[in-house]
Amino acid sequence: MVNYILRRLFYGILVLWGVVTIIFFLFNVLPGDPARMLMGQRSDVSSVEAIKKDLGLDKPLLVQYLNFLNDLSPLSFHNTSNKESFWFFSNEKYKGGRVLINFSNSSVVIKKPYLRQSYQSKRPVSAIISEAFPKTLLLAGASILIAMVIGILLGIPAALYKDSPLDKFLMVFSSFGMSVPSFFAAIIIAWLFAFVLADYTGLHMFGSLYAVDDYTGEVYLELKNLILPAITLGIRPLAIVVSLTRSSLLEVLSQDYIRTAYAKGLSKFDVIVRHGLRNALNPVLTAITGWFASLMAGAVFVEYVFDWKGIGVVIVDALDKYDLPVIMGSVLFISVILIVVNILVDIFYAVLDPRVRLS
Repeated sequence: MVNYILRRLFYGILVLWGVVTIIFFLFNVLPGDPARMLMGQRSDVSSVEAIKKDLGLDKPLLVQYLNFLNDLSPLSFHNTSNKESFWFFSNEKYKGGRVLINFSNSSVVIKKPYLRQSYQSKRPVSAIISEAFPKTLLLAGASILIAMVIGILLGIPAALYKDSPLDKFLMVFSSFGMSVPSFFAAIIIAWLFAFVLADYTGLHMFGSLYAVDDYTGEVYLELKNLILPAITLGIRPLAIVVSLTRSSLLEVLSQDYIRTAYAKGLSKFDVIVRHGLRNALNPVLTAITGWFASLMAGAVFVEYVFDWKGIGVVIVDALDKYDLPVIMGSVLFISVILIVVNILVDIFYAVLDPRVRLS
């Protein structure tokens, strides 16, 4: 089991290195000059050159790439004596970093991954992400909870009454839910429930989890703003949970031990809940674990439509302003979440089924 976990971690690190490499070269071949965008219309040649030197944009692309990897790595190599060096270790830049080993002209430093600074706000990208991520996590968590509870409750009658009108309706709903793009569903749901039916739903506005009173300036919790984006984001996993629960429960109910349970005189409720559903939920829970990471990545369009102040809004605003460090940091952060969750799912599979780690 330990060898299996180590292999998964090694493959995860390789995938992460590939993602970092693609992100760096993809965003560094885009047209545009970040230095001139920082200066705006007041830019002059000397100021642009100074900013390029400060950002390292005057260095060869390979040197910039190595510096990017060095900044992201928890263990990195820096020059601690020459402040003019491109590799100089600055306490202001790498806050909380500590020197582990000193050499003649360089040192091994342990630090948090450095995601650079925003071109527009001058704030650290890590601070921007740390503010936005909890809101995206809350939205994804609420969506996956809705998908699990409603999906399982709908999947059970679909399996028990196979080929009935209810089953056919739920399968059509499942297919429709899996095929509707999130951004299209967000626009339709926002228009229908927050505008057309606003007088009946009470959802006259949508936005952040917290609202500010216009008169007192007091910040208060506004949970109703979570309803529409959570439902919108949960439509696709809900449809998948319904289909998975139905197919898995049908397979379990056809097993011999289910017929034995009926023969022993157990009630239909006990057989379905204690013996059938309990064994049928393994593939459902495993799929939900993987979908949770995908929801956080797919929340970009939903957050923007509903003005939910999460990573999705941060990415769209950064794209609009051509704020490359924020875009690169956000995409990299989402990629790390996907990789970590996939590793955890693989380990979870191995715990449930020993054949996985043996293979």
